[in-house]
Amino acid sequence: MGKRTVLAVVAAFALAGCSATPPPPLVPSTPGMTVVPKEKLNEIVVGMDDVKGGYNPHTLAAQSTVTTALAALLLPSTFRTDADGSPRLDLDLVVSAEVTSAEPYTVTYTLRRDASWSDSAPIAAEDFVYLWQRMREEPGVVDPAGYRLIDDITSREGGKVVEVVFSRPYPGWRSLFRNLLPAHLLKDAPGGWSAALSDSFPATAGPFAVRTLDQPRGEIILERNDRFWEQPPALDRLVLRRASQHDTIEALNTGDDQVALIRADAIAIKDVEELAKTTPLSTVVVPRPEVVQLLLRPASPRMQDVRVRTAVMNSLDRDALIATGTRSGPSASLRADAQVVAPSKSGYVPTMPAKVGDPVQLLTEAGYTRPTDGQWGRDNKPLELTIAAPAGVEPYVTIANQVQRQLSLSGIASRVLTTQPNQLFGQDLSDTATSNETVDIAVVPQLDTGDSVAVLASAFGCRPSPEDGGTPIPANLSGFCDQAVQPVIEQALSGGLLLADALRTIEPILWQQAVSMPLFQVADLLVVLPEAGNVSAGAPFAGPMSTARTWQREDR
Repeated sequence: MGKRTVLAVVAAFALAGCSATPPPPLVPSTPGMTVVPKEKLNEIVVGMDDVKGGYNPHTLAAQSTVTTALAALLLPSTFRTDADGSPRLDLDLVVSAEVTSAEPYTVTYTLRRDASWSDSAPIAAEDFVYLWQRMREEPGVVDPAGYRLIDDITSREGGKVVEVVFSRPYPGWRSLFRNLLPAHLLKDAPGGWSAALSDSFPATAGPFAVRTLDQPRGEIILERNDRFWEQPPALDRLVLRRASQHDTIEALNTGDDQVALIRADAIAIKDVEELAKTTPLSTVVVPRPEVVQLLLRPASPRMQDVRVRTAVMNSLDRDALIATGTRSGPSASLRADAQVVAPSKSGYVPTMPAKVGDPVQLLTEAGYTRPTDGQWGRDNKPLELTIAAPAGVEPYVTIANQVQRQLSLSGIASRVLTTQPNQLFGQDLSDTATSNETVDIAVVPQLDTGDSVAVLASAFGCRPSPEDGGTPIPANLSGFCDQAVQPVIEQALSGGLLLADALRTIEPILWQQAVSMPLFQVADLLVVLPEAGNVSAGAPFAGPMSTARTWQREDR
C-alpha cells in the first residue's frame, strides 16, 4: 500500500471518528425486508385545449369537448349512441325500457337494483323527475322539446321502476334521460340549476371517478371507480391535461401525452403532419354535436321586421365568417348549409338558397335612411345592433367581432357584448328572466342530443303554454314562433310526419324568415400514439372518451 493511500485511509477514519452521528445505512436494517420497485401506473394522458367548467351536459353554457368527455365517463344514461348512430339501451343502468301504453303514451324503465351513485344513494326515479323538471322549465337547456311532452313521472319498487307519461306519442323518447344527475344532492344545492356541476361533480356513477379536478392548473385526474357495479376499465387512471396546441403536440413527441383531442387550426395540423414523419401515430376528425350559428332574433324590437333581418343577413360575408371560425381546421369541411340536421349526420341535405334581396332596398323599405358614407338610421336614431357571444368561448367571440366589422362596412353600427355563458343563455337570451340587455344577434351553438326532430322543435318551435299556474316555459333562443310552421313541427315530433318530409316544408320558410344563419359544425382532431390501445373516434356525437373503458396502455 502506498504512502498516499495509507494517509487517505487514516484521514477517512479520523473524519468518521469526529462525526457525532453515524451515516445512514445504505440498505434497510430490518432483517428480511427487500426494496421492491413501484409498479408503473397504468394510465393514459390526453392533451386538450381546455378543461374548464361548467360540466353540466344539459346546458348550452357548459358545452365543450371536456364536458362531453366527463359526462360519458361519470354520469349514467338510459341509452347510449351505437356505432351506426342509433340509440342503444345502456345495460349498465337499465334492465329494460319500452312503451307500455299507447293511451296515455307511457314508457316504463326498469333500473338495475345495484346501480347507485358514488355516495351509495340509489339511482332512481327522483333523478328522472329532477332532470325532467329542470329541462322543462329552465332557459338555455339543450333540446328541451321532448321533455316538455312529459305530463308525469311515477315510480314503483323503491324508485327502480320508472313510468314516464307523455301528453302525446313521442318516437324520439330514447334520446331522453341521458346523463342523469344526482337529484338528492343538486335539488336543494346553493345556486340551483345554474350552479349544478359548475366546478365539480358531487357524485358520479360511471366506470371512472374524479380524483382531482384542478381548473387553475388545467388538469383532471380520473381513476377507476371501485364502486362501479359493472366491468371495471382496463386503465388505472385517465388524465385530461390542458395545454396550448403547440405544447400538446410537443407532449406527444416526448411521450408525456399518448392522446390529443384538440380543435386544431391549420398550424396545428401542419405540426401533426411533421410529427407523423418521425413518430407513428393515427389521426381522425371527430365532429361534435355542435353547429356554430348566428341568430337574428325576432324577439328584439330592432329585428322584428323580416326585412331588417334579411338585410343584415345579406350584408354578411358568410364565407369569411366560416374561414375566421374554422381557421382552416377540420371544421372547414363541415359547412352547415341546412337549418336543422348537422353536416356529419345521416339525413343531412343542403337547403341554403341563394341570397334574395338587396340590403339597401330592404332597409329603405323598412323606413331607414343612410346619408352618404354614413350609418343607417330611422327617426333621427342610428340603427345600432348588439351582437352577443359567450365570453371566453371560441370560435364564438372571434366570429362576433368579425360580424361587427362586416356590418360596419355596410353602414350598420353594432357592438359586441360578451357575457359569462350562464348569464347569456340564462338571462340575456331568455324571455323568462329579467335582463337589461336586448340582444339582436347571438353567435351561439345549436346542439343535437340524438333526435333531430327535437332539435327542430327546440330551436324553432313555439313554446307550449304552462299548466294552470305553472312556471312559464322559456321560448327558444331567437324568440321565433310561426303558427303556420308549428303544426308541421308538432306532427314530426309525434311521429305523424317523417323528418325529411317536415324539413322539405319548413327549411325554405326558415331561410325566408332570416332567423338563423348556420355556419359550420365544430370538429376536434384526435391524435393517438401506438402506446394508447383501443382508442377510436367513438360513436357519432358521443366523443372518443365514450370508449375509454376499453382503452389500454400498450407499452407496459
